[in-house]
Amino acid sequence: MRYAVLGTGTVGRTIAAKLASLGHEVTIGTRDPEATLARTETDAMGTAPFAHWHRANPGVLLAAYSDATVAADAVVNAASGAGALDALALAGADNLAGKLLLDIANPLDFSQGMPPSLNPVNTDSLGEQIQRAFPEAKVVKTLNTMNAQIMVDPAKVPGEHNVFVSGNDADAKKAATELLVSFGWPAADVLDLGDITTARGTEMLLPIWLRLWGALGHADFNFHIAGARTGA
Repeated sequence: MRYAVLGTGTVGRTIAAKLASLGHEVTIGTRDPEATLARTETDAMGTAPFAHWHRANPGVLLAAYSDATVAADAVVNAASGAGALDALALAGADNLAGKLLLDIANPLDFSQGMPPSLNPVNTDSLGEQIQRAFPEAKVVKTLNTMNAQIMVDPAKVPGEHNVFVSGNDADAKKAATELLVSFGWPAADVLDLGDITTARGTEMLLPIWLRLWGALGHADFNFHIAGARTGA
């Protein structure tokens, strides 16, 4: 399949590399490809410039959002929560229509400093906002409750643990589940929460996720938060 992954950060890079390793054609979408490749400094999280990663992953293409999505069979939103709707608008509603759109972003709001809050929250979600803005896209919220490395290699966490899917289209959730299984998630551990409104719950896991990160430190945090099994 041909995938467009929107977002050049750690999550987008991790998902793109995994998809390419599975034999898919992958294009990462960005606002300005030339500017993206020209950056030479690490970002606020200490992530190396995209050009360094791209040289090590030459099979993954880079293009403007609309060029990345026009020929894609499916799209992954790995843009920041604050920038997701703008990125998808640049990708183009026509280019998203009828396609599986995996939303793996979270609506983190850094306007009041750290730790970030959520916006929207409780009575709405980023997943729902995306579905409303692009009603012809088949939005499935998933993978937003864990570290990027766990997304594509769940065996990094010992034992059984769940990944959630939320969405209005049953066939889209089935396709998303098949992709998750190809990432290494056992089908029995993919938990369908229901329609896209259930994305509110998974997005609201982020405040405790972030506080566990602060309390436990990076290594232990990744183990404990991703290792929790629903209902355990």
